[in-house]
Amino acid sequence: MTRPLVKPLGMRALFIGLGLFALTMSPSLGQEQGPIEVPDPVLSGIEFSVSVPGDSSLAARGAPTLRVAGASFSLSYDATEGAWTADDVSVASSGSANVEVVANDAVLRSTTTRTIPGWLSILPPLLAIGMALLYRRVVPALFFGIWVGAVIAIGITPWGAFKGLLDSFQVYVLNAMSSSSHVAIILFSLMIGGKVGIISKNGGTLGIVERLTGWASDSKRGQMVTGVLGVSIFFDDYANTLIVGNTMRPVTDRLRISREKLAYVVDSTAAPIATLAFVTTWIGYQVGLLGTAIQNIDGFAQGAYSVFLSSLPYNFYPLLTLFFVFLVAYSGLDFGPMYQAERRARETGEVLGKEAKVDEAASEGEELQPPDGTPFRAVNAVIPILVLVGGVLGGLYATGVQAAGVDAPLRDIIGEANSYTALMWGSILGVLVAAALSIGQGILDLEQTVEAWYEGLKSMLFAMIILVLAWALSNITEVLHTADFLVSVLGEWLPPGVVPALIFVLAAATAFATGSSWGTMGILMPLVVPLVWAVLVQNGMDDPSHYHILYSSVSCVLAGSVWGDHCSPISDTTILSSMASGCDHVEHVRTQLPYALSVGTVAIVFGTLPAGFGMPWWVGLLVGAALLYGLLKVVGTPVDTAEAPAEAPA
Repeated sequence: MTRPLVKPLGMRALFIGLGLFALTMSPSLGQEQGPIEVPDPVLSGIEFSVSVPGDSSLAARGAPTLRVAGASFSLSYDATEGAWTADDVSVASSGSANVEVVANDAVLRSTTTRTIPGWLSILPPLLAIGMALLYRRVVPALFFGIWVGAVIAIGITPWGAFKGLLDSFQVYVLNAMSSSSHVAIILFSLMIGGKVGIISKNGGTLGIVERLTGWASDSKRGQMVTGVLGVSIFFDDYANTLIVGNTMRPVTDRLRISREKLAYVVDSTAAPIATLAFVTTWIGYQVGLLGTAIQNIDGFAQGAYSVFLSSLPYNFYPLLTLFFVFLVAYSGLDFGPMYQAERRARETGEVLGKEAKVDEAASEGEELQPPDGTPFRAVNAVIPILVLVGGVLGGLYATGVQAAGVDAPLRDIIGEANSYTALMWGSILGVLVAAALSIGQGILDLEQTVEAWYEGLKSMLFAMIILVLAWALSNITEVLHTADFLVSVLGEWLPPGVVPALIFVLAAATAFATGSSWGTMGILMPLVVPLVWAVLVQNGMDDPSHYHILYSSVSCVLAGSVWGDHCSPISDTTILSSMASGCDHVEHVRTQLPYALSVGTVAIVFGTLPAGFGMPWWVGLLVGAALLYGLLKVVGTPVDTAEAPAEAPA
């Protein structure tokens, strides 16, 4: 006879226990079940929003209120969203906090969240930046920052450390790759690399080198040509960086211009011109943010594009950066680490430092050397580049017309354009035209063309890894509310005259810590515009004679974002500049930093700050330009005038 698995009495006890367990896990009497959408974690002392999905029936037992860590907050019903919301919620102390929806002392819904000190939110980007600068290895620095952020988000425990390590890759890196806009940038960059591979193999790049070196006969002219190209490709900073860097690298190598200087010129003409030009991929994004922000202020009737145009003269940092790039190139003066890099390149022909870490697989390798007897025709590179530029501009117009209508003004068409689609179109057309020219002229066969495309593509892979990790770190900063903490720290005391300067510093700090100028704009613009208007109203200055404070504040969000982006080693455009120029990334940041800090300091002290108190913007530009000229004359040193040999250095 088989023994029963559970005796009858034990079976009854089991069922009773399961019933009691179910009872304890069931909702309390009268408690409605449903979610409470609350951030987790939240920062102590920093306001956050809570949403309670549901219809007006939630108020059947009385007006519901939100109770968080024992403190009560009012809930308002939004019929369009179908939810009850509270926007001014905060928790004073760190630790676990109960979040409850209460009506007539009855708990309708409940959940918990975790509160952490605000300073923890800036720890991941600071550690990543510090580690990158200290150890000169960007990939481990970025991943370490992501890991630390994931641990903070989960909880600083042994389990949190292990789970954070897994989430770093499985959650944050995956999320960075799952964004269609991010994938579009990756594909665009890879196609650009492939196109560069083809035009290098078919002799087109060397054809450009021969043409340009006819005028760019020395280092000064080489830098000037690079700067002019950077300003000419104004429509997008990514396209600017990749085209100018890859095109001019053989020219500057021949002229013994350091890769550090090339990366500086490329980086400092990309975002600054993109944020200033009237028709760019940036403008649509910026004007869209402005439009949303202006909707939130009463008594202000000016349109978003008009506000943007009015803010351009106060964009001191981008304007002075462009001036300084050409000043440095024309004067032949340098200082700091850049001077050492330039002396090394001039005297030894070593455009890269001996310890530089650069993945130049295709751009410098034998794989992309043109076959013997290949004619060096510049047209084989110029036409694909023009097709790329034309394809992007045409894509911007086509997608903009589709969204805004054929009769819409050009600024509205560009504003509504899908920049990522346009970049994709331009890049694939550039590749196809480069391939067609190579095969059609009998320079390369189909197999050689595909191999050249692949070798060019490989040169972009390492940069794409860094780019994905930078995006993942940016996701971490969003989860930890890094920007909210920075806003709370720097935005509590705002006298009207110094508002623009403080916003400039805040935007720069945020962009430096997050590595994203666009992300900083998206975070701060909706906050800054209503905040500035409130300050003006509070001080009785909400009249047109004081609108310059608003215009300057708008420009400071844009300019500060670009400044912080230029200084940050985790910035995507800084990374792309290093990659396209074939420069060690950390060396690019280290050599560019003194120049960016100098221009930024002059811009804020002698441009933004006086303009906040009513000084005309043109005076600030003239004073800033004069001071930068004087600074370069005082601290700059002429680089050895030994010029390039007849052949490029090995």
